[in-house]
Amino acid sequence: MKVLLIGASGIIGKGVDAKLSARHDIIRASRNSGDVTVDLKDPASIRAMFEKVGAVDAVVSTTGKVHFGDFADMDEEKYRIGIDDKLFGQVNLVLIGRDYVADNASFTLTTGILSRDPIRYGSSASMVNGAIESFVKAAAIEMKPGQRINAVSPGVILEAMEGYAPYFRGHDPVPAARAAMGYAKSVEGLQTGQVFEIF
Repeated sequence: MKVLLIGASGIIGKGVDAKLSARHDIIRASRNSGDVTVDLKDPASIRAMFEKVGAVDAVVSTTGKVHFGDFADMDEEKYRIGIDDKLFGQVNLVLIGRDYVADNASFTLTTGILSRDPIRYGSSASMVNGAIESFVKAAAIEMKPGQRINAVSPGVILEAMEGYAPYFRGHDPVPAARAAMGYAKSVEGLQTGQVFEIF
């Protein structure tokens, strides 16, 4: 399969690349590097990416930024970071990409454990992850015939614990290679409308 991997330069993206590249043709995309660059906050950039890569059999998104902060200090601008980047970035990837991908193509989005296990300072991440998961479940029943959509919801990633450990006390970190199994299941399986929890 021809797989478009967005966020290929990130920790999860590298894990997914390693998992899938032996069996599939990977087109790597990220904000500043890769075979093609894309800014998910900019619909024109998403459209230009699809124009450049042509029809693909799978679109995998392993990216998305949110703001972590004390709820007392959160305001619309801080919540907008996650809404505009991780939520609408991935939603627009589907809305725009569905007209470019091959028949029977799949979309795999990224959420995270905070949709079901909130932490201090993580209200934006919890909100955005929950919205993406609901979008996936609802969109799946109305996708074009043959198209599929799923999400992967990993726990905190082991290789990212240096930066996230203070927020995730008591959490059992997930190696990126294990998280990548959820993406492989979505790309290579037949399920749709699912949230694959990896913890």
